[in-house]
Amino acid sequence: MPLHTVTPLASDALLGLWHLTDLPAGLLALLPQPDHYTRLQPVGRDETRSLQWLAGRALAHTLLRQLTPTPALLRNDVNGRPFFEQLPEYAVSLSHSGEWVAGVVAARGRVGTDVELIRAKAQKLAPRFLSETERADAGDDEAKNSLYWSAKETLYKLHSRRGLVFKEQIQLTPFGLRAAGVLTGHLLTENSRSRHQIQYQRLAPDYVLTHCFEPDAPFLLS
Repeated sequence: MPLHTVTPLASDALLGLWHLTDLPAGLLALLPQPDHYTRLQPVGRDETRSLQWLAGRALAHTLLRQLTPTPALLRNDVNGRPFFEQLPEYAVSLSHSGEWVAGVVAARGRVGTDVELIRAKAQKLAPRFLSETERADAGDDEAKNSLYWSAKETLYKLHSRRGLVFKEQIQLTPFGLRAAGVLTGHLLTENSRSRHQIQYQRLAPDYVLTHCFEPDAPFLLS
């Protein structure tokens, strides 16, 4: 089944994973008002990227239907954050990499999620997004470098504002890599400093997944 798992994070928040094995027509059939999503689908993408985009929307609607019968259509705000037009108070985060799509939908608070294929690219880019302390901790471990990147992406989405400098404004406490665990992250902006707990897991041998759900965080308008 393309829908791999649905995991409750709370009574009104769900984490979903989609294993990408669908054809585009099959994914469109799972969406309400397929014409709406056909118009919104980004142009110029290859078939894999198109499948990932459609699967993300299919997953979001699958999760939403388990939380509320209210129909809604998914859009993106000016910061690129997905939101349900008829349910703007709901928090949504989507991510895709390779054959996996991840999504979190919650009726309150703020959410962020990211899935990453473990690859050497993260280590090559480490000087651009990791602090010296983080680089020393990640070392030559491809999985750990990819997890650092994924966790920072999750916090970036949680913050839901463009312009954060990953290396300086999103920082993670060094950690020991396990099959699953919790990372401590810090968002350092001009006006505030905040501490966050990010859940992570090895999703299959070659992927990492991170997510954060903060039910009591205030909803941020675009």
